[in-house]
Amino acid sequence: MDKQKILIVDDDTNIAELISLYLMKECYDTKIVDNGEDAITAAAEYKPDLILLDLMLPGVDGYEVCRTVRKDSQVPIIMLSAKGEVFDKVLGLELGADDYIIKPFDTKEMVARVRAVLRRYKSAPEPEEADVPEQVGEYVSYPDLIINQTNYAVIYMGNVVEMPPKELELFYFLASHPNQVFTREQLLDHIWGYEYIGDTRTVDVHIKRLREKIKDHPSWSLSTVWGVGYKFAVY
Repeated sequence: MDKQKILIVDDDTNIAELISLYLMKECYDTKIVDNGEDAITAAAEYKPDLILLDLMLPGVDGYEVCRTVRKDSQVPIIMLSAKGEVFDKVLGLELGADDYIIKPFDTKEMVARVRAVLRRYKSAPEPEEADVPEQVGEYVSYPDLIINQTNYAVIYMGNVVEMPPKELELFYFLASHPNQVFTREQLLDHIWGYEYIGDTRTVDVHIKRLREKIKDHPSWSLSTVWGVGYKFAVY
């Protein structure tokens, strides 16, 4: 079985080599680059399964690298940011990052985050009209919609829809509680955990991205309950 490949983008050689060492111990293949331009090239040529992307890079910064990579790829991206740096988590999420880690970080936590994102991430095929396979595991089903949290697949109008793990988890959570209203704080707690508490824009960004991919259906919709939060409405 081929090793999963991780691209490490950090201009601090000591940190990059430490990350690489711990990931290689876990049997990942790694590649290190120290600037944004090389990161964009390596993302296309090395074809990593995940990118660990430092925010502050010489030349092209981490935000721009994320934006550029996302134009052509859904590869999972974990952003790295030094404590005290101005780091807009929501901007990172809007650009397509899947997670972030604040430096200095515990190496075991870093490896665990990498594993978790890789485990959650499923590269969906290009959308195509296909017979809908029989579903197994944890899933919810509505007319023209299946959300499967076990294999991280969404089938909408007969097509596979690509979406990052957190989008899918949020969509699944709402759809598995039809017509129940959740506040942004409740959704943050359920989907992201305690570290995101207070940053309610995170939920709004993900709902916006979901609505761009999944349009309202005569039988159901992603609804805003003004002044409260969101619900998966079933008619």
